[in-house]
Amino acid sequence: MGSTLLSVSKPIIEDLARGVEFAAALIIGIAAIEATLKSVVLFFRRSEPPEAKVEVRLTFARWLAVALEFELAADILNTAVTPSWSDIEKLAAIATLRTALNYFLEREIEQESKPAQRAAEATTLGPAANPLTAREASTLDRAVDPLSAHDATR
Repeated sequence: MGSTLLSVSKPIIEDLARGVEFAAALIIGIAAIEATLKSVVLFFRRSEPPEAKVEVRLTFARWLAVALEFELAADILNTAVTPSWSDIEKLAAIATLRTALNYFLEREIEQESKPAQRAAEATTLGPAANPLTAREASTLDRAVDPLSAHDATR
């Protein structure tokens, strides 16, 4: 019974894994086209702020991270039907590399997103959203208007 179930499900799982790998390839291809088009536009529009380039890179990195998740899912499906330990070891090594790559990609996205996020919050919410900015503004106000600093000491 077990071998019959495996023989019936194996081709289905292999096709499913190929479909998931195809989806990953499609995501990578479309993301690469999008990043290329945006990069070409930025190349000719020299007046765009440097953050525009970072945004293109981060968007592309996010799509690559999604595609890596799909590839990892395909690897998991393949291990379900892999017959030999050698094949399982190869799949484990590939899955480990993809997981590590995804981890470092996510860290880079997070690090690059923080300054942009802080800038967006400061623009949207004003100085009160960032205590350091509010403190700096207060110090700047005292430096510009010495009477307000004198009034604050009373």
